[in-house]
Amino acid sequence: MNASDSEKIETILKKKRHKKSEVIESANILVINCCSVRQAAMDRVFGLIHKWKDKKKIILAGCLLESDRKRMKERGIKFLYPDEYFFSLPCRLKKFRATVPIMTGCDNFCSYCVVPYSRGREKSRKSEEILKEIKCLIKNGCKEITLLGQNVNSYRDGKTDFPKLLKKINSLPGDFWIRFMTSHPKDMSDDLIGAIARSKKVCEYVHLPIQAGSDEILTKMNRKYSAKDYLKLIDKIRTAFRKYKPDIPFALSTDIIVGFPGETKKQFAESADIMKGVGFDMIYIGEYSPRVGTAAWKMTDDVSRNEKTRRKKLLDKILKKTALANNKFYIGLVQKILVESEKKGFYFGKNRTMKDVRFQSDRRNLIGQFAKVKIMKASAWNLEGKVEG
Repeated sequence: MNASDSEKIETILKKKRHKKSEVIESANILVINCCSVRQAAMDRVFGLIHKWKDKKKIILAGCLLESDRKRMKERGIKFLYPDEYFFSLPCRLKKFRATVPIMTGCDNFCSYCVVPYSRGREKSRKSEEILKEIKCLIKNGCKEITLLGQNVNSYRDGKTDFPKLLKKINSLPGDFWIRFMTSHPKDMSDDLIGAIARSKKVCEYVHLPIQAGSDEILTKMNRKYSAKDYLKLIDKIRTAFRKYKPDIPFALSTDIIVGFPGETKKQFAESADIMKGVGFDMIYIGEYSPRVGTAAWKMTDDVSRNEKTRRKKLLDKILKKTALANNKFYIGLVQKILVESEKKGFYFGKNRTMKDVRFQSDRRNLIGQFAKVKIMKASAWNLEGKVEG
């Protein structure tokens, strides 16, 4: 979402005839796109402001708490408030790849999260507007479209919910992939799982954050589901993919927070057990940090920083094993790769399940194109192969 917002800001500035500076030292306007979700990120923002506030005009944008905005205002820093125009402004990270925000904000109020306070409540774009934008992207050669939202699966525009929106986009003519992020387990309906598995253009990759394996911690997080509920969803997703795409690999990823207030070693072990049992392809592990204004701010942050780091490293070790085991499955398979870059005689890209793939080819100008690659080697974090045909 932040990358998408930054592209929109760049588009607006270019229309105003500003030129992008390649290095911060030569710029006279510095736009900082914030994310208030973690304190560490805001600490970096304050560091940038302290370094450059007397030398450049600074504008803040993005996801910012009211308390942070107040501190910035006291320092004379201006804040960019997005409006309807900004929300619907087309964004292309690359010519062949685009992000399309379909909703913003969140109504879930997880106890650790500032998004409802910084981004506001949920608001969905008109489906006709989304489809019009995507049709234009496809016409101009876009190969991968990622639908964005803090909680995409709660999208609704009249009678069009997220499963119906996916079906409408999937029915559009053209050779392109559909991705989306991010989803909340409480809104992962049977209808949505079916739409993902049946749609040929929707990639076989589902990111479904669990955040913790302990029911007690999930309750304190206000996540509105149990570990058992989550595992039932994983089983449903697997069953649907095996039914509708039996010969196609699929991938699962998640988010986990370690060191939430009151999390015991036994409760942490429950997160580790779920990781081992599910066998995720990727996990985004965050060490809990308290944020002013959230419900968790009032809880005692009683897990030490060293213990949080220790727990994160343990989960990293589990992930490395499960990711390697999953990646070995691809050896011998021919995969469709969207080529992203070229360096030192190798092409780099991703397949439909978000695996990083490296390969060599005598063909030129493959960047932004699809290529068929037979996978020959696998590590925990990437695949390697040779181009077919």
